[in-house]
Amino acid sequence: MQRFIDQMGREVLLKDTPKRIVSLVPSQTELLFDIGLEDEVVGITKFCVHPKSWFKAKKRVGGTKNVSISSVKELNPDLIIANKEENTIEDILLLEQIAPVWISDINSFEDAIEMIQQIGNIVDKDVEAKLLIADIRDSFQEPVLFETGNTAIYFIWKQPFMCAGKDTFIDAMMTKIGLKNLITSKRYPVLDIPFNITVQPKWVLLSSEPYPFNETHLEEMKKHFPDSTILIVDGEFFSWYGSRMSKAASYFNALFNS
Repeated sequence: MQRFIDQMGREVLLKDTPKRIVSLVPSQTELLFDIGLEDEVVGITKFCVHPKSWFKAKKRVGGTKNVSISSVKELNPDLIIANKEENTIEDILLLEQIAPVWISDINSFEDAIEMIQQIGNIVDKDVEAKLLIADIRDSFQEPVLFETGNTAIYFIWKQPFMCAGKDTFIDAMMTKIGLKNLITSKRYPVLDIPFNITVQPKWVLLSSEPYPFNETHLEEMKKHFPDSTILIVDGEFFSWYGSRMSKAASYFNALFNS
């Protein structure tokens, strides 16, 4: 019997190295692919769009917030990989009756690094995980934004408008590249119009997910932030923890220094 402690401090007991894995988190699904678990992953969610080959071929077990428990049970998994924020406690409790559930809890850059290593350990891909972590750390050696005053607001939703605040992975990535988040509330606060922002941010970032902001919304935001540079950004690079982080620094450099 192998004993692991997940990022929630929970004990996860496995009889052997898992051979049938269900992943309930899109970014962690991509990680499992990139460390070489082509055959071991048997189930993913409908939001696990990367890699495309898995999205087409792997069994989908519902969404992150509404997992099809019966579909997971049919797959007979020996490990389920979940996340505190992405998945619901109600689903987790039911899934625990099917197979061991390993849960990540990620609010910082180092939390994400720890998650990669822990998953590498639990699926016997320790070397691959260490190489990936080295690539991620190397890619972030040079700061993206050099000058001071890079204040920003990051919008994730509309109707109502919601932003990424403190204690989120998005805020951690913003800080990592030299952005100062003007939203000081925790998690994802709602901002009512007119936006009560005392200082105009240098950057207003409109995420491509979970709300699909587009050019129409960009023009609308110019009315509220006339002195800011407003960008539509790829939300995967700000919010996906895992192997996507190895490509993030390059994306950020292109975005802010073009």
